[in-house]
Amino acid sequence: MTRVAAVDCGTNSIRLLVADADPETGELVELDRRMTIVRLGEGVDRTGRLAPEALARTFAACREYAAVIKEHGAERLRFVATSASRDAENRDEFVRGVMDILGVEPEVISGDQEAEFSFTGATKELTGRDHLAKPYLVVDIGGGSTEFVVGEDHVRAARSVDVGCVRMTERHLVVDGEVTDPPAEEQIAAMRADIEAALDLAERTVPLREARTLVGLAGSVTTVSAIAQELPEYDSTAIHHSRVSRDRVREITEWLLHSTHAERAAVPSMHPGRVDVIAAGALVLLSIMERIGAEEVVVSEHDILDGIAWSVA
Repeated sequence: MTRVAAVDCGTNSIRLLVADADPETGELVELDRRMTIVRLGEGVDRTGRLAPEALARTFAACREYAAVIKEHGAERLRFVATSASRDAENRDEFVRGVMDILGVEPEVISGDQEAEFSFTGATKELTGRDHLAKPYLVVDIGGGSTEFVVGEDHVRAARSVDVGCVRMTERHLVVDGEVTDPPAEEQIAAMRADIEAALDLAERTVPLREARTLVGLAGSVTTVSAIAQELPEYDSTAIHHSRVSRDRVREITEWLLHSTHAERAAVPSMHPGRVDVIAAGALVLLSIMERIGAEEVVVSEHDILDGIAWSVA
């Protein structure tokens, strides 16, 4: 086996996976997996730049991860950066900071590359499960963008669109610098229209409606699953490969959109960093399910991070 480390730096969070990978057997033995909410993309949609405070939070997480990687003795490391750092004018500042701390250059990958990694991470262990019909539609709802990938054993079509939980929240739910609590119906309608337009764009290149199994990735989806199961705390084992019906997703989304900050924060499985953006993320998921007629979503804790790890191995 090869001991590898993978870092996925997104718009809302940065995550680390250290694992032993055996490409011959397809086995990925997890040694350490962690996530930190850093909001790297805070304000990028409005200013076009990474904020100094956001960079400071991200670099602090990188220093923590550097210690973990050293402790486990990972032989190889790959650092992938996604939507926020693609969009930012000052992304060179971000690149220099990461290189100083971790010794590798962050790869600011394209949306299509992001989708490839997500598909591999989510479906590698699903192969051979005959109760899950192919083709899969893997949907990775991030902070700044959402990736759509259709494929059987390999990617057939992929597209990234600029609809994510942070971007939608900042664009539609923030008034005078504060998240509306709860939002007005016209705000929700505008956000829904934005999401529907993005789905139209995705459908130009990805046959979304051909999918037989919808696989949902990332924090918005896993949090919806945790709420659906009424978990007393966030439990990755219970969430991984859970299934949530469209009716239940609709019920949860409606509640999130019309709840207050305090009510959402009181959910025991809710990460504090998701309280203000989870409603937008849930609405993206619901809109996708309604568009393709999916009766349920299969929730995966394995995603782009696992795909990055496999690419290193």
